[in-house]
Amino acid sequence: MALIGGGGQLASDLARSLNAERLETFTHRQLDITDATAVARVLDAAAPDVVVNASGYNLVDQAEIEPEQAFAVNAFGVRNLARYCGQRGIALVHVSTDYVFGGGDPRTTPFDESDSPHPLSAYGASKLAGEHFVRAECPRHLIVRTCGLYGLASTRAKSNFIETMLRLSETRPEIRVVNDQHCTPSFTTDVAQSIAALIGIDASGTYHVTNSGAATWYDLAAEVFRRAKRDVSLVPITSQEFGAKARRPAYSVLDCSKLTAATGLVMPNWADSVATYLMMREIRNRNP
Repeated sequence: MALIGGGGQLASDLARSLNAERLETFTHRQLDITDATAVARVLDAAAPDVVVNASGYNLVDQAEIEPEQAFAVNAFGVRNLARYCGQRGIALVHVSTDYVFGGGDPRTTPFDESDSPHPLSAYGASKLAGEHFVRAECPRHLIVRTCGLYGLASTRAKSNFIETMLRLSETRPEIRVVNDQHCTPSFTTDVAQSIAALIGIDASGTYHVTNSGAATWYDLAAEVFRRAKRDVSLVPITSQEFGAKARRPAYSVLDCSKLTAATGLVMPNWADSVATYLMMREIRNRNP
């Protein structure tokens, strides 16, 4: 098995969760998926039976400035992987995003896998294009859409929302957080275990994999500060007030009932997983 995206939050947990006799992990430096020749050379040497792609261009706002870069990785790089796997009969597991949704009529109920995507941003469009290439080029595929990832492999260079909030709380008495974007913050440990379970039953097609429940980013920040006992004045603001370059979905909660039906797994509630993350983070920091 080959895991692409090594060093990332999700890939780090996948490396621990995947049940493979032989697992080779590749960072971006080791394998640039935008180079089709490199894809063939590196993966031919690895000779995997399954390729798991947890890599991606995830700079949502920057993608509005340089959409060609987002598409190079999230669409055409994924096409290189899908074409390689399809030509050799190898299974491809590809991680996508809730940002393929968000446009169209206002939504208040979770999206299932049969709902039509409608991205609002260049990032979302690039990820949706990648999904299309996987379906077109690789018959043996599994597409996993997830949302709001945070994991223990986070660093200052590649942080996550929780780490950003904790860092800001050390220097700012007041923090303003968007309160009109509803999604499901998801712990990469939980997501990785579910992806491993899907691979274990040879699942195919498209699956939604997130923690359960729904929250705004304000809700998530409030839960983090409550659990971490941080005395911070938290101010809810609108997306318009925040002024990000890329439009985010107002509602992109994903329905994971297909995952549960296939594997028997019931994903933990997002707030419970935040508590688990903070506990594991504290243990790690005490024992670096």
